Amino acid sequence: RSLLPARYPPAAGGNEDVQIGVLFASKAILQLLVNPLSGTLIDRVGYEAPLLAGLAVMFLSTSTFAFAENYATLFAARSLQGLGSAFADTAGIALIADRYAEEPARSRALGTALACISFGSLAAPPFGGVLYEFAGKRVPFLVLACVCLLDGLLLLALAPPCATGARANMPVGTPIHRLMIDPYIAVVAGALATCNIPLAFLEPTIANWMKDSMGASEWEVGLTWLPAFFPHVLGVYVTVRLAATYPHLQWFYGALGMAIIGASSCLVPACRNFGQVIIPLCGICFGIALVDTALLPTLAFLVDVRHVSVYGSVYAIADISYSVAYALGPIVAGQIVHTMGFVQLNLGMGLANVLYAPVLLFLKNVCQMKPSHSERNILLEEGPKGLYDTIKMEERKG
Repeated sequence: RSLLPARYPPAAGGNEDVQIGVLFASKAILQLLVNPLSGTLIDRVGYEAPLLAGLAVMFLSTSTFAFAENYATLFAARSLQGLGSAFADTAGIALIADRYAEEPARSRALGTALACISFGSLAAPPFGGVLYEFAGKRVPFLVLACVCLLDGLLLLALAPPCATGARANMPVGTPIHRLMIDPYIAVVAGALATCNIPLAFLEPTIANWMKDSMGASEWEVGLTWLPAFFPHVLGVYVTVRLAATYPHLQWFYGALGMAIIGASSCLVPACRNFGQVIIPLCGICFGIALVDTALLPTLAFLVDVRHVSVYGSVYAIADISYSVAYALGPIVAGQIVHTMGFVQLNLGMGLANVLYAPVLLFLKNVCQMKPSHSERNILLEEGPKGLYDTIKMEERKG
């Protein structure tokens, strides 16, 4: 903290903690605002071009971070990062759902993506801290910019956006506002937002609590979340294996994950040392893995059977759910801790997850759904042509 004013001079007269909280939240806020537009655009132009554009914007924003010398530039770079993520995250997940259309391959592919997301999120603090300490503030950002550049080059080599004519044959996706009012999709979106609230609210608050309550050192604070990566991967693996054997229980895996998250959140304030606090954090990440791995493929299935098999908008809704949690976390969590206390924050988050878990019973019969009518007629928005089609449509309506 003593190095921060010298490296990044804060705006005059501002509170440093508030400024850092707003800086962290700006990415999720812009991502939240852009996602409805990015989902609609992805549905119209395909998955590859928005993914490449998102990677390009993230490369630009990460490079800007490396050379930023004031708060305004940092804020602009962080917000730009949210713009890039709104396209890259949504297009990437939607592309996976489109390429792996059958179960259990879709669950395995999405599970792999979630494991990579977890690795990036949980390995970032020690990665950034070590490089910052020994190589300076620019090196971590330059390394990440190179990763974005490499990812973009790989995308151009494997799935060049301009070389495919698949978009011309793709159906017109269901508008995002219609997907949002689908009760099944709304239940899944609520679960994704609720299960990520503990992670989003603990990340900005647990460091100060550990220092105040147990005298944690800097290295302990920096490594707090890293062990949770392994139970997260374990949760992804377990859910994928269970979903392959018992696909009709996806709702139960999600509900079980939320119950584990709720119990783990309530246990965090009872911890008295670094070794103890790792256990509930691992429980939270294990539960999040269960929820995400069970419900993200469910979103694609719901679109397949209730709407049109185009996935940009539905995964934009999922990204909105995550962004709601991470937009509120850096700004709201500190205020809750200040006014009510760290214990009450965790009990409230735990109770919210436990109470939401039974709501997933609403998804119990999702796996038994079948398309109610021909997707061809949905896409063309016209009646059946010919006697045979007319008879089949009348039978289906009956």
